[in-house]
Amino acid sequence: MLAALADPAVRAACDLVVVGPSGAGVEVDERTSAWSAGGSASAAGRASGQAVERAVQLAMSGAVQGVVTAPIDKAALLAAGYDFPGHTEMLASLTGSRVAMMLASDTLRVVLATTHVALRDVPRLVTESGIVETAAITRRYLEAWFGIAAPRIALCALNPHAGDGGRFGDEDARVLAPAARAAGIAGPFPADTVFVRALRGEFDVVIAPYHDVGMTAIKVAAFGRAVNVTLGLPFPRTSPDHGTALDIAGRGVADPGSILTATLMCARIAERTGAIVHTH
Repeated sequence: MLAALADPAVRAACDLVVVGPSGAGVEVDERTSAWSAGGSASAAGRASGQAVERAVQLAMSGAVQGVVTAPIDKAALLAAGYDFPGHTEMLASLTGSRVAMMLASDTLRVVLATTHVALRDVPRLVTESGIVETAAITRRYLEAWFGIAAPRIALCALNPHAGDGGRFGDEDARVLAPAARAAGIAGPFPADTVFVRALRGEFDVVIAPYHDVGMTAIKVAAFGRAVNVTLGLPFPRTSPDHGTALDIAGRGVADPGSILTATLMCARIAERTGAIVHTH
């Protein structure tokens, strides 16, 4: 995050307001709890949760025009009493929005039909109405935020070989195919081909039925260069494509590429939608 604050391209693109307990060299909003490195998980989670809440307040009031979130430790967030599996769900709750989680790079975009849930729950949670809604949000925000007219959307299958005529499960024929027709999108296509087709330019975005199939594709294609974008919010929110990397915290060796890209993408979206951008 410090690299983003100091980066000349970021400084040229936006004014920065840091939401958190402390900061230097930028405007700082300190209305969050005190925190120090090496403290308890609950204290860290409380600082993270309050920072997100404050950033949303600023964005909803119009004081800022975009939010860039740093990674959070989900266990710490829960220890502080915030029962959300991640930023996406917390932001949806705070804003009362129906959202979709997208990972975007220069070569591939992936939207998740389900996010942070156990794999055993995915077949139950992948529904026709859910896919139709995800496709609608994706289409609307690719047009509004990314300037892609009539985006070409593909649906990734749930089962190997899209079920292979029911041999490997009937969800693709019974749920996903009708959903694709209702949403006006292509598919479902097997996971082992649809992302390759998107990388070659056939589709603007792929909707993946569950977290790991979509996240694996985007991270293999563009790890460190992809950005997490929450579609459906009343303001742009972006985040890097990685977690907290606690194993290297404080060593000064973290790759700032994704947070830099996330900040610049938030600035571009805000500019495209007519805002004077400030990021967090």
